[in-house]
Amino acid sequence: MIPRVLTVAGSDSGGGAGIQADLKTMLALGVHGMSVVTAVTAQNSLGVQGAWELPVEAVRAQYRSVVDDIGVQAVKTGMLASAELVEAVAELIGATDAPAVVDPVGVSKHGDPLLAASALDAVRTKLLPVATVATPNLDEVARLTGVRVESEAQLRRAAAAVLAYGPAWVLIKGGHLPGDAVDLLTDGSAEHWLRAPRLDNRHTHGTGCTLASAIAAQLARGRSVPEAVAAAKEYVTGAITAGFPLGAGIGPVDHGWALGRRTPSP
Repeated sequence: MIPRVLTVAGSDSGGGAGIQADLKTMLALGVHGMSVVTAVTAQNSLGVQGAWELPVEAVRAQYRSVVDDIGVQAVKTGMLASAELVEAVAELIGATDAPAVVDPVGVSKHGDPLLAASALDAVRTKLLPVATVATPNLDEVARLTGVRVESEAQLRRAAAAVLAYGPAWVLIKGGHLPGDAVDLLTDGSAEHWLRAPRLDNRHTHGTGCTLASAIAAQLARGRSVPEAVAAAKEYVTGAITAGFPLGAGIGPVDHGWALGRRTPSP
């Protein structure tokens, strides 16, 4: 049976991030994507103009509907705007026998807040402990742990701070550092450094969602965490390379690049 992956995240009306990016990534990587919508955003290439959180009971009902009937081989989380949603989703994941990739989304590509400050403690104490892999960027690391990273040498410290909250593995995304795009994957013992050249392309909307979904897709296909993350890094690097203009602002990565789709002209 085709591997099945469930994304629990917000909707991006512009199609570059969130649920839309997750499902495109899953299709490109050969798994069946399913969704639990946690919020609806009015969003385009210029930013987020509005966001509306769904009730906890609606989120819980979507999750149970999918998992109880269809089943899942991996779960990925994205935008969980409130403490109530974080706690509910953490409880659901904790009771599901499948690896979970937690992308602790804090702000959008344009700097718009997507997670209430009051929800940070729930992310630390409820959601991270049930994560197979947590995938924070450096801004999210600082918000969750207080550790600020300004060089590659400080990535280990950031990883240790996140691992202290209980995920099995953490992938610290160092894309905001100068130089090559370097990430550190570790479980506190083994270390895997993933490098890619920095690409001269501003159209990177949806990068974090895409990477986390790609990891979940690879885990659902039976790969180990290091194998899944390495394959996902390769996929997202290709998607960034093919990122294309859309609207008047920052365009999305190209989720279909691996399918041989031509990148649209500006």
